[in-house]
Amino acid sequence: MDTEALQPEIVVAVPGPRSRELARRLQRHECPDTTFLAEDFPVFWERAEGVHVWDVDGNRFVDLTSAFGVCTLGHAHPAIVETLQAQSATLVHGMGDVHPSELKVRLAEQLAALAPGDLDVVLFGSSGSDAIEAALKTCAVASGRPGALAFEGAYHGLGYGALALTWRAHFRSAFRDQLNAHVTHLPFPGHLEEEGGLESSATRALDRVDRLLASSAGDAIGAVFVEPIQGRGGVVVPHPSFLPGLREICSRRQRLLVLDEIFTGLGRTGRWFACQHVDVQPDLLCVGKSLAGGMPLSACIGNEAVMHAWERSRGEARHTATFLAHPMACAAALTQLRVLREDDWPARIAERGEELAARLRAMLQVPGVADVRGSGFLWGIELRAGDGGPDAARAETLVRRALSNGWIVLPAGSAGNVIEWTPPFVADDATLAGAADAVRELLRSCAQSQQSADDA
Repeated sequence: MDTEALQPEIVVAVPGPRSRELARRLQRHECPDTTFLAEDFPVFWERAEGVHVWDVDGNRFVDLTSAFGVCTLGHAHPAIVETLQAQSATLVHGMGDVHPSELKVRLAEQLAALAPGDLDVVLFGSSGSDAIEAALKTCAVASGRPGALAFEGAYHGLGYGALALTWRAHFRSAFRDQLNAHVTHLPFPGHLEEEGGLESSATRALDRVDRLLASSAGDAIGAVFVEPIQGRGGVVVPHPSFLPGLREICSRRQRLLVLDEIFTGLGRTGRWFACQHVDVQPDLLCVGKSLAGGMPLSACIGNEAVMHAWERSRGEARHTATFLAHPMACAAALTQLRVLREDDWPARIAERGEELAARLRAMLQVPGVADVRGSGFLWGIELRAGDGGPDAARAETLVRRALSNGWIVLPAGSAGNVIEWTPPFVADDATLAGAADAVRELLRSCAQSQQSADDA
């Protein structure tokens, strides 16, 4: 495939007539809170391959999101497609907690071998939120404490247990009275406006955690939940001392440390798991998103001492689901892990991430770009207005203009002012260079448009 073929191809103005028609039909029958519908958004996908997505109107886009971080090996990876085709001919569905498939055993063994340290007992789920809820229940059983500590800016999912840990008021406010009252949030270090730099902010954050867990107010807290890098929270990267500090505090205060690596895990940051950058081993590790290469599957992986706080099943599991360890998803996950391992993708992402970082940091020369931060193939471009406040309006404009030009990007951050950059691992240098150039010029264009509006 030549370089030109790697770029977007817009044959009908976005969104095209078929996308508009489908939007009208969806609006009639879907809950209005679910899909954002506007005159210029969204497009409806028809097929996808590698880094490319085709909509129902024949437009070709470059996906810089890996579809929420799921398709790290690209859309429709040939090995995963072959696996799913073969598996569909033998066993589509099993009885995961009654009569499991062999695939469940093999995947549990592989996850145990892959996870850091002595994390070798697995509790499966279908979504990232499922994995977090499994971790919450495990912590309650193991610690005897009903509460948890999470961080401002955190996103852990929208199920009721996970939602109590998630920070953003937009997600929580309507359900606040139904959420776990024993969850506390403290500031997460790594934001631009913090005084003294990243190391000082990490020290202050750790001191607050330690004081809380030592106080009577922290008696109900049995675990600390944290993302090594906040993803949806704005790709916020703490100082390297933060995770080791949390590990030390949790060990000393006899609390469990739970790492949410649903976004950061499985090679995204240049290591199998982001916690390995700072040699931290949690008590529980949550994985999901890219685990099964596009199929719904997640897992909470823990050490034996914590996981065996659960009683041995006597015939009725207390945390399970109809589609537990679904054979199709397990088969896809085994192939996903094999390809990641055989092609040494974490190491390749570590190396290529340096090149991507250089391209993205060039955007710091564009007015209004306040910060570019990340690791591997997980980056955020933070936009600030002239008064220093978050520029969510410009981020929204950029996302829509990028889509009309054939680039799929997403906003992130509690204020929606961070452009998230999570391309598939298979995106080659020509694609990434073209994408960076295009987004940089779109950012300049947005800045010029804003300046003209201000002058008027």
